[in-house]
Amino acid sequence: MEIKFIKKENPNYNKKILIIGVFHGDEPQGEYFINSYLEKNKNNGKNALYFIPRLNNNNSRKNKNGVDLNRNFPTKNWVLGENNDYFGGKTPNSEPEVQFLVNLIDKNNFSAIITIHSPYKVVNYDGPGLDLAHKINNYLNYKVTDSIGYPTPGSFGTYCGVERKIPTITIEIDEQEKLEELNLKFHKIFDYLENEY
Repeated sequence: MEIKFIKKENPNYNKKILIIGVFHGDEPQGEYFINSYLEKNKNNGKNALYFIPRLNNNNSRKNKNGVDLNRNFPTKNWVLGENNDYFGGKTPNSEPEVQFLVNLIDKNNFSAIITIHSPYKVVNYDGPGLDLAHKINNYLNYKVTDSIGYPTPGSFGTYCGVERKIPTITIEIDEQEKLEELNLKFHKIFDYLENEY
């Protein structure tokens, strides 16, 4: 897992914002949007953006250990579930990717966290993220919701948004939309986060 920064060297930023791509290995679009933005962006905006282009290096929903990273966080609602596509591991916080994120969040006072998923075409928010969800949705015109529509024990949104009170946004992209068009929208979202949020 690699973190890429914008404005890493300048300590005079207002906010730190974490942006994560490829939580699930079969949802690769986030890595494309992030790397495309980093190749072109030379701005020195007011906020520090921390990018993780690819969290999960496996090419399936679960990581190499067969765990859905988005069900492995040490939340109050974590449960030992069936070993299916949503298996949250034998214990919470068992996976190196999750430990990495927990440690990163412990060491940084992030003002907001964004993750990029597919395919539900919603902007999902956890914790105090409603206002930011609407700002992001100005670029996407998706449904804004506080629920993905099914239980998500041990999820990243619960861990960061609900339990730690960090505005946490899960952008579920529309897989039917052209990647190039979505990429332009994500550039605008990242610009907003760097310069205006």
